[in-house]
Amino acid sequence: MKKIKSEVLIASEQKDKNLVLTTLNYCADENVHVKIMPELSEIFSGMAKTKQIYGIPLIEVKSQLLSLPSRAAKRLIDIFISLFIITVLSPVMLITAFIIKLTSKGPVLYSQTRLGRHSKAFKVYKFRSMITNAEESGPTWAEKDDPRVTAFGKFMRKLRLDEMPQFFNVLMNEMSIVGPRPERPYFVEQLKKEIPYYTRRLSVKPGITGWAQVKHTYDTSVDDVKKKLQYDFYYIENMSLSLDFKIMMNTLFVIFSMKGH
Repeated sequence: MKKIKSEVLIASEQKDKNLVLTTLNYCADENVHVKIMPELSEIFSGMAKTKQIYGIPLIEVKSQLLSLPSRAAKRLIDIFISLFIITVLSPVMLITAFIIKLTSKGPVLYSQTRLGRHSKAFKVYKFRSMITNAEESGPTWAEKDDPRVTAFGKFMRKLRLDEMPQFFNVLMNEMSIVGPRPERPYFVEQLKKEIPYYTRRLSVKPGITGWAQVKHTYDTSVDDVKKKLQYDFYYIENMSLSLDFKIMMNTLFVIFSMKGH
């Protein structure tokens, strides 16, 4: 049976911003495409990419950001790279686990509930880079020179070694190699109130690395999140295999130059 494509057209000249945001959030959950008539300033400034219907320029907000063949190719690339890295770097992972156990008390792996695509909760895995019970007083933003990070944890973060167990999350189809970083439910609820269109970020699978990660630093406040969100939205609206490849190359540069945080 052929699936019917559903679309919503927002063409009012005097748009209620809250109504538009509510419509976009609802349509994202219902797999509906949205087209919005932009302001003239947005067209002339190049801020919005537009398509035309009967000569009227419209901004298109897609529910499916990649075509089916591109989604399949992205998944196959995720599986191949993850298996390759887990196989080739397994000695590095074993040495990393041994040093963590040797240098600080607590488990080798650290797991935390994060929200994935369509707000689906899953456990993300990392090599533990902080002291045990670092957040026993509740969830907090990371700091630039976070005192909770162990000496070896700082080294791991520089080389992104702490992220290696997440390739297993990729194999389980909970994450992708490239995408917005998954966030904790506690902060997602906060950010939804601060940033009305934040849920658009949950329309794609989260990633181990992303455009925001190679362009910005750790989140230490809501202001940082707002800055990184611009990069995440750029990625979401311009998703392609070539952009994924560019982000992966940039990530390798960050790792080898030890510019991680």
